[in-house]
Amino acid sequence: MRYKKFETKNIIYTTVIDTPLGDMVAGAIKEGICMLAFVHPLHIDAHLTKLKDVFDAEVIACENPYFETLREQLKEYFEGKRKDFTLPLKLVGTPFQVSVWKELLKIPYGQTISYKTQATAINMPKSYRAVANANGQNMIDILVPCHRVIGHDGKLNGYGAGIEKKEFLLRLEGAMAYKFRKSCSR
Repeated sequence: MRYKKFETKNIIYTTVIDTPLGDMVAGAIKEGICMLAFVHPLHIDAHLTKLKDVFDAEVIACENPYFETLREQLKEYFEGKRKDFTLPLKLVGTPFQVSVWKELLKIPYGQTISYKTQATAINMPKSYRAVANANGQNMIDILVPCHRVIGHDGKLNGYGAGIEKKEFLLRLEGAMAYKFRKSCSR
């Protein structure tokens, strides 16, 4: 009798992490964190479907060595003790999306830029709408800080997890207080 040889699939480990803004679902592969998203069934399902396809992987709810560090760093971030994350990230998207997300990683803690500024930084100054759309496809909330991008008029335009979460994160980082002081001093 011949036995069928089973190929080992890649694995995407997932877990739920409690934060002051609600639960987040984290995903990791052997190269690093590939997902950190606020719980929203449509977003989580879409993210996991994309990751499964890209990595030809199975999703398993199980601990991963990255998750302990992620929990600790998020705790420190929400306590105002951490400004930078040191976990390896695996950005999953088109080359354009990845270039947009890499630019997000350059925005310093406590600062904001506009979508237009972000588009200019990647040498596509007229593509600010495409940049905003790519930011919306970011699967690694907080660590890849799309919350630091605002409208050129200073308004908190768009955030997949909700404007109230974006505002909370910017206030936590001190970016909102700065904007209010700046506008009051005119």
